[in-house]
Amino acid sequence: MKAGDFKRFGFASLMVGLLSFTAPASAQVVLATSSWLGPNHILSQTQVKWCDEVRQATSSRVRCNVLPKPVVAPAATFDAVRDGLADLSFSVHGYTPGRYVATQMVELPFMGDSAEATSVAYQRIHDRYLSALGEHKGLKVLSVFTHGPGIVFNTRRPLNGLADMQGLKFRVGGGVVNEVGKAIGANVTLKPAPESYELVSSGVMDGVFFPAESIESFKLEKLIKYKTTFPGGLYNTSFALVMNEATWNRIGKADQDAITKLSGEHAARMFGRGWDSVDRRGNAFMQANGVDSSQASKAFVEEVRSKTLPLEQKWVADAKAKGLANPEQVLKAYRAEIARQ
Repeated sequence: MKAGDFKRFGFASLMVGLLSFTAPASAQVVLATSSWLGPNHILSQTQVKWCDEVRQATSSRVRCNVLPKPVVAPAATFDAVRDGLADLSFSVHGYTPGRYVATQMVELPFMGDSAEATSVAYQRIHDRYLSALGEHKGLKVLSVFTHGPGIVFNTRRPLNGLADMQGLKFRVGGGVVNEVGKAIGANVTLKPAPESYELVSSGVMDGVFFPAESIESFKLEKLIKYKTTFPGGLYNTSFALVMNEATWNRIGKADQDAITKLSGEHAARMFGRGWDSVDRRGNAFMQANGVDSSQASKAFVEEVRSKTLPLEQKWVADAKAKGLANPEQVLKAYRAEIARQ
């Protein structure tokens, strides 16, 4: 090699080296992903499915590492994500009573019979009205959604009216369902869903308020004897899929845009549709296991409606105090969105 060629080669190599050192690489972000439910639960499975879509959409620049066990107890999940113990998870707003007000709207009685319909409607109303209230400080809310219509299950007797619920003790998940239980005169205790089997099998509780899916998920089919459904559900439960805000800010703009397309309504529909599918399976499973099933009579429904109407009025007042303008119109818009699905 001639001296001139060596100099040119050396200069070119130096420039390549400098460029490779200074050019911004596409940083990979690995999301520590937590679930307080087992890997076979529909929410855990849907979270993994969403993570797979994110990985594909970002060419693996953003991917999830599903942790082998939850980082904290269910009720502390939102705080754990906010504080960086996990980067990604979902949880129930009602597990931290009093913190979230706007989200309680979707938990009121008789809202809808499809988790997909209520979840998509919820996401649209959240985007339009609720997110501006800033109730999720420190969290990037990727999606909000609901489970299927809430049902009353018990081990003791058929329920033909509110009088039949007297003396029975029920596990509930917190939030508005807790207030629904109190309003109709039931003896209710707030406990996370995974504790249900122990509570019912030991006789500490006589029953649970759950969607259809949960009897199979929490292995209650041999314990529960009676199932009472209400048109539109006795209640619902509000969930959110959230990411640590600092982690979100570490993701490049192009990948943020890709994740945003997979979040919001897309993710809400995914979670809701998944829940509807396992609710259908759950109903068939209960039938196969001999669970006595009845739908509340019109008179029973009206009993419940009259007792729970003040909860709607209370939500309107609380949401107004929280800064939500025209909460009555927001509630009306939510019901209209459900009807459109």
